[in-house]
Amino acid sequence: MGINKHLVYMYPDFMKTIITYLLFSSAAIIYGADSMKAIQLRCQYMKNPLGIENPAPELSWKIQEDSENLFQGAYRILAASTPDILLKDEGDLWDSGKVESDKTYAIKYGGKPLESGGECFWKVMLWDGSGKPGSWSETAYWSAGLLNKSDWKAGWIGYDKPRAQAEKQFKDKNLDYLLVPARLLRKEFTLSKTPRRAVLYASALGNYEMHINGRRVGEDFFAPGWTDYRVRVYYNTYDVTEMLDEGSNAIAGILTGGWYCGYVGGKKNRDHYGKNPRLAAQLAIEYQDGTKETLTTDQSWKTSTGAILESDFLQGETYDARLETVGWDKPGFDDQLWEKPDTSEHPQIKFGSYPAQTVQVYQEIKPVSINQISQGKYILDMGTNFAGFARLKVKAPKGTKITLRFGERLKDDGTLYTDNLREARVIDTYICKGGGPELWQPRFTFHGFQYIELSGYPETCESDTVTGIELTSATPVTGSFECSDTRLNQLYHNICQTQRANFIEVPTDCPQRDERLGWTGDAQAYIRTACLNTDVQAFFRKWLTSLFDAQFENGDIPMVAPEISAWVGGSGGPAWSDAAIICPWALYQVYADKSLLEKHYDAMARFMDYLDRSAPDNLAPKEFHCFGDWLDIDADTPKRLIYTAYTAGNARIMQNIAQILGKDQDAARYGEIYENFKQAFNRAYVSPDGIIKGDSQTCYVLALWFDLVDGEMRGKAAGHLIERIKERNWHLSTGFVGTRDLMHVLTKIGRSDVAYRLLFKDTFPSWLFPVKNGATSIWERWNSWTPEDGFGDTGMNSFSHYTYGSVGQWIFENMVGIKPLKPGYKEFQIRPVITDKLSFVKASYDCIHGRISVDWHRRDQSTTLSVTVPPNTTAWIYVPGESEPYKAGWGEYTYKF
Repeated sequence: MGINKHLVYMYPDFMKTIITYLLFSSAAIIYGADSMKAIQLRCQYMKNPLGIENPAPELSWKIQEDSENLFQGAYRILAASTPDILLKDEGDLWDSGKVESDKTYAIKYGGKPLESGGECFWKVMLWDGSGKPGSWSETAYWSAGLLNKSDWKAGWIGYDKPRAQAEKQFKDKNLDYLLVPARLLRKEFTLSKTPRRAVLYASALGNYEMHINGRRVGEDFFAPGWTDYRVRVYYNTYDVTEMLDEGSNAIAGILTGGWYCGYVGGKKNRDHYGKNPRLAAQLAIEYQDGTKETLTTDQSWKTSTGAILESDFLQGETYDARLETVGWDKPGFDDQLWEKPDTSEHPQIKFGSYPAQTVQVYQEIKPVSINQISQGKYILDMGTNFAGFARLKVKAPKGTKITLRFGERLKDDGTLYTDNLREARVIDTYICKGGGPELWQPRFTFHGFQYIELSGYPETCESDTVTGIELTSATPVTGSFECSDTRLNQLYHNICQTQRANFIEVPTDCPQRDERLGWTGDAQAYIRTACLNTDVQAFFRKWLTSLFDAQFENGDIPMVAPEISAWVGGSGGPAWSDAAIICPWALYQVYADKSLLEKHYDAMARFMDYLDRSAPDNLAPKEFHCFGDWLDIDADTPKRLIYTAYTAGNARIMQNIAQILGKDQDAARYGEIYENFKQAFNRAYVSPDGIIKGDSQTCYVLALWFDLVDGEMRGKAAGHLIERIKERNWHLSTGFVGTRDLMHVLTKIGRSDVAYRLLFKDTFPSWLFPVKNGATSIWERWNSWTPEDGFGDTGMNSFSHYTYGSVGQWIFENMVGIKPLKPGYKEFQIRPVITDKLSFVKASYDCIHGRISVDWHRRDQSTTLSVTVPPNTTAWIYVPGESEPYKAGWGEYTYKF
């Protein structure tokens, strides 16, 4: 339990005195210090991860909220090679001793280095600020990956004949798409005794799914994830001890092209990284007597094809159940007619353990309506626009062909709208084997959709005929929001839904059409909102590795990562390439991730130097790529202005980063770069009357957000911004660049009233216009669909595109009022901007220290503000009408005003 503090503002000075006493008194008996306990232990930003390659991984925890303690005074970490040793309160790997510190995150393991595959069991004891010890935490765990190059012994195997056959058929029949069957690979082996521990390490140039003795290994989809396979590939680690038997066993894998050689991007492009996929796996077995055995992929395996005739992210999956090879992944299967695999040398690229949460099932979704449009053809509305696939349940004669087409919207006649998918086929096909109920779902594809067209179905389509399976990278949910306006609740749903749909391996632009790329501009615009919805620290760390893998020799950054140079190569330009600086800084602000800044500092510095030297006049190069304020509403913001503003902003961030890392000379230099670009901005773009060249809303937003105008000129620019909004009848006109900061700037200049006016607009263009028109996700365009014109430009019109969802950050930081003052929310403010348009707002955010919650209600003539502050943090609570904030530590607070 926390300390409930019910504060009624009749005697504010007296109550401040009481709060100060409660928060900072050293009388530990008030708090029951013996109950302080660490919970939610994490290693390398994840819970109980396997295959960690960092020899000194970062450890973290939170403090149990019912500990009735305000601040941690010290900690002790024990790490042991077995749980039995740890149970004795001993650590043969590490005993940190009592460390006087309030730090609960980014604590580097300082014990004996683990060997490849080694195990570490660890726990934490805490002391409160008065020196009273608490109880030990529960045991947490991590295992080491394959730490030495020589530890990886698996060969890279595949089956190339299906590709050659598919190419011939593609040419002879003049097909639209080159689609290749999935490869099946298997091997049987015998164990003379029961293993004590067995760990499977698996990777692929392509996508794979491993099986042992007829059971699927793990719950991941699309392993080993998307990277630029010309530079780097990951392996996944699985504990498979319980899957093995003494005696006969079988290990098997399904291999497809995936991102490696399947269709990625538009224009029917495939084979970006290679032509034939490869699987590599090794099974490390340890017995009770300490002996070890390793089984690897090699030419002793057997390979063939099976029921998966086609599998591709953009085109879909075709499964002919008549071709199922029953028992192929179990011991005793007759594989005499199977062939030896093709082999390749170990790729000369970076090879390491998968560093983030994998793609997994998020939830199952039932249709909200089913409409039969003709014999055997139905349209199913799943109720929300998500990413994943459909599970089919059917009973039909052998050979019955059932197709599922996917779309985000319906046409006026109630049929499926697919024009915006461009060249992506997006069709799954199932051919029945007959003989009883059949249940099927794809393995190696996903779609972005709300509606399904089911064709060829021989029975009446029921509510359980088709089930939506939503996929996303399994980043833990951290945010919640609810208010009295159902439209805003739907907007929040749409933001979260769209994030999940586009956070599949990388932060993509859309999950439905022939693109699905990791656009840098979208990522930097949205990252702070993403952090509030789910824990994306490991997710973005992985993506940033791909981003810097793609950095050009001159220091510039491409427009997408992983890079797809055959389609969208080249510089991202201002507000896109700048993700290289903006995203690491965002992760530092939210997660206090200093090691990330250290890891990428040199690469970030090279990019900053590139920007600086490319603009000798401190404005912009003579020639450069720039998307501009993408998809704005008839508002032309000069591209050179965007370059200048963002480069100045980057320099200011780099100045802060250099100071944090103790690089004082660099900090001074970046400070000079910022001032140089700021002065150049004013000379080139700002007139004496405060009008900024271009005179668009975004022009003023950039000038004010990056503090490029001061004093009187700042006031004039602010006034012009309000005028630009007013002249559009209080509507925004910003695109991807301006929208990110528009609401924050309005609050910054003291015009939250205008921000609320924009937020509550439901006429075009606005955030609530799509909501009013049935949106269940964030649209790419403000006018992706309008009653007057119908669907927007089919060439670029996603209905699941998170960029404009960046308003979620403003909602949390201003409507709710939660905003960090120090990295990781060690200190934060609660400063809600109360509006009479709402009767209540209720939200929470799980920061790295614990849950912050805010609940404000308006009733009659008074408002109640309730706040929860997590342990080991300090909050500054601003109550409307009070001149000074309240300083608050852990606890629950209620204010009435």
